Amino acid sequence: MSTLGWRLRWDKKLTPSPWAVVLVPALAVVLALAVGAVFLILSGREPLALYREMFSGAFGSGYGLSETVVKAIPLSLAGLGLSLAFRMQLWNIGGEGQLYMGACAATGVALALAGQPAWVLLPLMVLAGLAAGGVWALLTALPRAYLGVNEIITSLMLNYVAILWVDYLVYGPWRDPAGFNFPLTATFTEGAVLPSLGDTRIHAGLLFALLAVLILYVILEHTRWGFEIRVIGESERAARYAGMKITRNILLVMLVSGALCGLAGMSEVSGLAHRLQPGFSPGYGYTAIIVAVLARLNPLAVLPVAFLFGGLQVGGYMVQTAGVPAAIVAMLTGAVLFFVLGGEILLRYRFRLVRGGMAT
Repeated sequence: MSTLGWRLRWDKKLTPSPWAVVLVPALAVVLALAVGAVFLILSGREPLALYREMFSGAFGSGYGLSETVVKAIPLSLAGLGLSLAFRMQLWNIGGEGQLYMGACAATGVALALAGQPAWVLLPLMVLAGLAAGGVWALLTALPRAYLGVNEIITSLMLNYVAILWVDYLVYGPWRDPAGFNFPLTATFTEGAVLPSLGDTRIHAGLLFALLAVLILYVILEHTRWGFEIRVIGESERAARYAGMKITRNILLVMLVSGALCGLAGMSEVSGLAHRLQPGFSPGYGYTAIIVAVLARLNPLAVLPVAFLFGGLQVGGYMVQTAGVPAAIVAMLTGAVLFFVLGGEILLRYRFRLVRGGMAT
């Protein structure tokens, strides 16, 4: 029996063209804004005016710019961590949970050693944030490395565990007795607060992000470990044939990935909130997925992309004060993710219709 007809065939491109690497993500963002405009029109709003207001709110004043940088700090750190895992085809979707655990551990240090000087507290809080995020990521990495368990499912589920764990602490044992029954921990002492830049809310977490970019770039581009990460990401079979240790690299990459997300959580509670509270992250770990993908997993590109997404969030807050629902900003972010991921598929694969000649 023979079957004739047309079928869709896709082949992986070895090297996407340079123009497509730049043009496709830019086009994806434009399409996302166009789709967002349709929803805005249906909801009775003028999209161009709203986009203009968002841009002006995020980048049109010194206050807006400083707030954009503040938002970009956790997005950069988490985006760097996730981009490292994605480089090895490890789909770590658990950045949000790792961020929460990093914040939780740093808060634990701040509360336990309250009153100690900054030179004691801050290094310990950094280490606690790194360790907690890394260990939380290892809970995903171990079953992935030894049992082949899908890391997307486990890392995603662990997000909810981490968020609920923080809720338990701030509603229960860590609730501030002097906090009028609000679910908040006690305010950190002065030694547990990261220094800020002048009168702005830009804190020393920005230095963490800049340092992480530099270290990650050197590791990926100029070390043997970075070479192994790239090779395993391209072809695990070829890496095994070359004698590379896949299991060890899965554990190490996830550990570092989670540690950077944990550092993002530490910098948020220490540099900004100065206490732990439920919902302190407006989904930084999820937005960092878009940042990593849009930056094409390049550490040097993560910073500017995080800055743009920080601007999107700040602009969103600004227009909310004018009565625009927060759901519209969330919808725009989701549309950007959808089109960027779709663009990645078009960038990496060549689609064509071929005539089916299958015979059995």
